[in-house]
Amino acid sequence: MAPSCGDTDPDRPTLSAPLLSGVPQQRSGTIRRHCRTAAQLRFRPTVEGSEPMETRIVDRPAFRLVGHAARVPLIYRGVNPYIQRHIAALPAEEHLRLKALGDTDPSGLLAVCDDVDADYDEGSELTYLHGVAVSPRTPIPDDLDVIEVPAGRWVVIRAAGPHPQTLQKTWATAAAEWFPFHPWRLRPGPEIVAVPEPTNDLNDATRELWLPVEPA
Repeated sequence: MAPSCGDTDPDRPTLSAPLLSGVPQQRSGTIRRHCRTAAQLRFRPTVEGSEPMETRIVDRPAFRLVGHAARVPLIYRGVNPYIQRHIAALPAEEHLRLKALGDTDPSGLLAVCDDVDADYDEGSELTYLHGVAVSPRTPIPDDLDVIEVPAGRWVVIRAAGPHPQTLQKTWATAAAEWFPFHPWRLRPGPEIVAVPEPTNDLNDATRELWLPVEPA
């Protein structure tokens, strides 16, 4: 349903395969519509299936995503080389500057996917932003790109395990098992991956997938 955003170390994230890996590609254009028409059932903190997930619903005021953005093609398998080159071109001190600028949740350096094609066709373009979240009144340097994020609710899904397989599997499970059994549907907005806890091993780090939602 959305490209997945991964990382190789805390200061140099890269984009891996879309989170739909593990879901047949011909279904990629229909999962979002299915989520929007799912039956309204009682919320549970885990998916009823073989892969439990830790989820929470967060009501966030407006914030901004700021950093370095690029238009890149959606690629379903393997590391996206366009994202990899985009991040590799940034000097090391720029990652530190961004981390110092962030002052709100989602915390830390973020991998953001926005303006994704409605049908998630492979090869279609999306906006990828490597950056941080800031409050609306935070001064922003002129050389950074900005995505304005309106107030709204988010489902936050925590995933721990080998990367990128765990994150891809988490999104596939959410699409197939979480959304159809909970009273939420996706709404327009960026899809964000954060690494909320400092770690020296991002191959096995805990990640948070932030998806914008509204009542179904």
